[in-house]
Amino acid sequence: MTEEVRDLTPREIVAQLDRYIVGQDKAKRAVAVALRNRWRRQQVEPELRDEIAPKNIIMIGPTGVGKTEIARRLAKLANAPFIKVEASKFTEVGYVGRDVEAMIRDLVEIAVQLVRDEEVERVKPRAEEAAEQRLLEMLARKNAPPPPAPTQPAGAAGTPAGQMFGPFFVPGGGGSAPQPAAPLPPSEIEKLREKLRAGELDDEEVELTVPDNASPFMQIFGMHGMEEMEVNLRDMLGQLPGFKGKTKRRKVRVPVALTLLQQQEAEKLVDMDRVQKAALERTQQAGIVFLDEIDKVAGRQKAGAGPDVSREGVQRDLLPIVEGSTVSTKYGPVKTDHILFVAAGAFHVAEVSDLIPELQGRFPIRVELDSLGKEDFVRILTEPRNSLTRQYQALLRTEGLDLTFTDDAVEALAEYAQEANQRSENIGARRLHTILEALLEEVSFVAPEMSEERLQIDARMVRATLSPILGDDELARYIL
Repeated sequence: MTEEVRDLTPREIVAQLDRYIVGQDKAKRAVAVALRNRWRRQQVEPELRDEIAPKNIIMIGPTGVGKTEIARRLAKLANAPFIKVEASKFTEVGYVGRDVEAMIRDLVEIAVQLVRDEEVERVKPRAEEAAEQRLLEMLARKNAPPPPAPTQPAGAAGTPAGQMFGPFFVPGGGGSAPQPAAPLPPSEIEKLREKLRAGELDDEEVELTVPDNASPFMQIFGMHGMEEMEVNLRDMLGQLPGFKGKTKRRKVRVPVALTLLQQQEAEKLVDMDRVQKAALERTQQAGIVFLDEIDKVAGRQKAGAGPDVSREGVQRDLLPIVEGSTVSTKYGPVKTDHILFVAAGAFHVAEVSDLIPELQGRFPIRVELDSLGKEDFVRILTEPRNSLTRQYQALLRTEGLDLTFTDDAVEALAEYAQEANQRSENIGARRLHTILEALLEEVSFVAPEMSEERLQIDARMVRATLSPILGDDELARYIL
């Protein structure tokens, strides 16, 4: 957990979430308290710390109301490893499909990449300095005068160019080795540095040794549910002679060479053993798993009915992961005792009580999210920093078109989104995507050819475009 998050109170965490998510105050408060509790647990004396379990959360609400976004923003705020999985993709052990431990292995992979990126950023100044020096030496050697031709010592005219060693001929022995080019003086290196930083050498080309990432002659495909075996096979083959560390020579321009050299120098400076150890620790102490569609595996085995592969069996397999167990990964064992699990589902057909009692007990916090109405849609279109209206404005600004939405246009869009949700499936805020796409389809198509620099979207234009679609039930069903 980063230092910035340690100082955030639950109220401040909710304020951060408010910048991207409209409404759902109860859910925001629940996840804010869960995040703060992680910081509190770290302050408790060690003998009691391990006994404090995370308060897992179940979010109940229809699609498109912000369940996933709340968990995703929380993980980004905490700088914690985060993975979203769909519970319906897992199957009971013994059946074909993914077993539930795969999500912990995937979470560790995400944590390794997260910590590695942090380490790369930490060593970036040193990597940039070393890469620049290497590039300057390459440029200096390239521009240096050729070395003098090798000379033969006196009396060595008849010296053979090699000698026989048994049945083999070993070259060499005649003449002296070629002399390396004399290094440039520091003043010349500094002149090259100034030219490099000024961009005067951008058209120069240098030859680099880079990893050979070409497609192998033998491709490994893992069966569905056997991804870990596929990864282990790749790692094993990667250590064999002829597979490990293959490189190739490549000519590139100076800016590209500088980037490649920075990556190579950063890899040298990053201690991957330390990264993996830190990633395992961060996974265990700060990892967040978002279990979506948990309602799809809710259901109890009925008397006289066969075993339900995708329901109670999956719940039984999830139970040890949620309550705390050790999962083997290629980086080492991971304990799941303190990983935060956030489950979510619409629960239209099933109910939370349909989960097996043991699993219910592992999710002590239950939050119901509210359905979205017209007022919520208006706020979603205007308030968040990443609102849809701002996204479309930014996209069309790349074409030189300044797009604006009037207040009555936003009101009209919210009305149509609410009406479309009432007349067909309620998909929440996702309806705004389809509404705006239908509204701006023509503008997006002709934007590169438009002579106007400004376009204002008002309520009249919204109604003229969307009313014919909503007026036709069949058309509205397929377009909106």
